[in-house]
Amino acid sequence: MTAATDATWPELPLAQWQDTYATLHMWTQIVGKTRLALAPMQNHWWQIALYVTPRGLTTSAMPCGRRSLAVDFDFLDHVLWLRSSDGATRALPLVARPVADFYAEYLATLRALHVEVTLRPGPVEVPVAIPFAEDREHASYDPDAAQRCWRILLQADRVLKRFRGRFLGKSSPVHFFWGSFDLASTRFSGRRAPRHGGGAPNCPDYVMVEAYSHECSSCGFWPGGGPIPEPVFYAYTYPEPDGYAGRAVRPEGAYYHREMREFVLPYEVVRRATAPDDLLLDFVQSTYDAAADCGRWDRAALDRPRSEWP
Repeated sequence: MTAATDATWPELPLAQWQDTYATLHMWTQIVGKTRLALAPMQNHWWQIALYVTPRGLTTSAMPCGRRSLAVDFDFLDHVLWLRSSDGATRALPLVARPVADFYAEYLATLRALHVEVTLRPGPVEVPVAIPFAEDREHASYDPDAAQRCWRILLQADRVLKRFRGRFLGKSSPVHFFWGSFDLASTRFSGRRAPRHGGGAPNCPDYVMVEAYSHECSSCGFWPGGGPIPEPVFYAYTYPEPDGYAGRAVRPEGAYYHREMREFVLPYEVVRRATAPDDLLLDFVQSTYDAAADCGRWDRAALDRPRSEWP
């Protein structure tokens, strides 16, 4: 196999950028909580997600009284842009500094833009939730690593959008969840699911109850952490049907992670492939097939005919 070009699918060993990852995770949570505060509720919390752009990540337009506000991470120039519909623009440099300092300047910038918003003051879905205003532990920023992470998100976003086009039923946008720091795309069977038991660290149970109110099959990209010490593509289904974990999925190198209760495909397998797009599509398609077949989804109604796949 010949690896894809580094500029397209770059290396991102977790151990080499963990400190930057942890800091950037907190920064995206701060910006994401702005969306949580301003955007009207949607099913499964879709209104809080960020979206991949040609330069980074964006909140997209958020209602702010009679105005709109957008906040954009730019990982090419390493700037956080805040832009309002009345023409006002502010910029915060993305540089190594404590989360507490970033948070203070971000709040001051919102006030300068006359944005009245109350943000929830601490992170979610992390084992140790230091309030943003007190967090001087996370203070790293390697611009090259942050940019490489975004470049992977850019490629994953592109491929997952092709995959989304193969489905006719209810499906989520391809979007970035700042709580878990992953890019996700989710399909739904159309049936309600058993009440989720919650249990995400430092996250109220009602968040997961809403997120998993209906049967779903989800896939995406995650830089790794905890029991998975490397970046991976993942796929899971809720509720997990009988036989799902034992299904054979493609490609070679994909496996079911018992602790995480999801299929994973190491990012390195995709990065080193001669045809990364095809390999990734094979993974997300075969894991969806496993979820839909084991869960007895109405595939005749939900799936786009193979002859019409994008």
